[in-house]
Amino acid sequence: MSIPQSGGGLIESFDQLAAYMEAGCKPRADWRIGAEHEKFGWLTDTRQPLPYAGDRSISAIFAALEARFGWQPVREGENVIGLTRNGANISLEPGGQFELSGAPLTSTLAVAEELQTHLDEVRSIAEPMGVRFMGIGAAPEWTHAQMPVMPKGRYRLMTDYMGRVGTHGTQMMYRTCTVQVNLDYASEADFVKKLRVALALQPVATALFASSPFFEGRPNGHRSWRSRIWRGLDDSRTGMLPFAFEEGMGFQRYVDWVLDVPMYFVYRDGRYINALGQSFRDFLAGKLPALPGEKPTLSDWADHMTTVFPEARAKKFIEMRGADAGDQAHIVALPAFWVGLMYDQTALDAAWDLVKGLDAETREGLRVAASVSALQGEAGGVRLLDLARAAVGLSHAGLVARGLGEEAQLAPLVDSLKTGRVQADRWLELYEGAWGQDLTPIYAAASL
Repeated sequence: MSIPQSGGGLIESFDQLAAYMEAGCKPRADWRIGAEHEKFGWLTDTRQPLPYAGDRSISAIFAALEARFGWQPVREGENVIGLTRNGANISLEPGGQFELSGAPLTSTLAVAEELQTHLDEVRSIAEPMGVRFMGIGAAPEWTHAQMPVMPKGRYRLMTDYMGRVGTHGTQMMYRTCTVQVNLDYASEADFVKKLRVALALQPVATALFASSPFFEGRPNGHRSWRSRIWRGLDDSRTGMLPFAFEEGMGFQRYVDWVLDVPMYFVYRDGRYINALGQSFRDFLAGKLPALPGEKPTLSDWADHMTTVFPEARAKKFIEMRGADAGDQAHIVALPAFWVGLMYDQTALDAAWDLVKGLDAETREGLRVAASVSALQGEAGGVRLLDLARAAVGLSHAGLVARGLGEEAQLAPLVDSLKTGRVQADRWLELYEGAWGQDLTPIYAAASL
């Protein structure tokens, strides 16, 4: 989850909202890669989730990272809720999922080095405590009641709201993990093409990275239960954004959609003010019930943009949101997959040619099929395995064109395409076979 934004003066003109996105336009030489991944901490003697406080806890790990490796604390009130160092952040999801939001880097090779350093630092602290972390899309056994609750005001508000507007919101917040990458755009036209390709191919990422076939101790009928959860969360702020494929799509059209999404909060003086269900349009007019007479700043707008959760999300960059967390190789493969498609013009143009004929019904059908059947899914006469082979091929060519050797990082995806089976399929086979329908081994199998 995003941390509160800062800076930016009072919004004096409606045009500033789209201009905020336009300010993200960068020349190709300045494009960067920002990778993010989440992971569950667990206690090795009990296999219970890692708590926030105590001798063996998130707080203890944070303190050691600060003391030994130069991370600086981020506080909310008296609680340390994150760390920052050299453009990277470590933050917490609602159930204690430990998230690295990496610094903006120039290559996926640098992303892999950053990840290795992070995992080495965390392991050196956590393992002597009897704590390990696992990369998996959903908690395989833990119930909602077992999950710790992080001391963040944003999450308290969201938990209440999620329980009222959908069926799976709190499952998403407390018991899922993802891997994402943030990528730049050069212009409004480049933004539109990249967002469309990102949305249309997000089901491919869901399929290739599916790793959440278990929930509350049993198979759940899906290869990516995490993806299924997002379909039962809050239709006003999630989904495949059909409007993005319509004529006239641009920064302003995206802004119009975000404005229509109900608010969660306003952040003032270190606290979250409840604005659940209220309208940012009213805020612009000085008529927000939570802050009567007050108008928003650009940081309020930036905060509100973080409370929408489509399959690909725009801010001053585009965030790819469709993949389950996985092992180290898959965490690295996710940014490589999207960089190959997005940062080489020939690959991007070919990717758009690949998906531009898909209608909204087929795109949504592929999203559902990916969550249920991964690479074996299909919709509208399109087989995900075929679409994935074409997309990974284009990504490989795009990475080769960059000339850095990044294409080797696609190896786990290439392996899955050879067999048509992904991590979720392999774990289901072990569960029914060698594991004897006992999920105890998955903690070690998924450890990072």
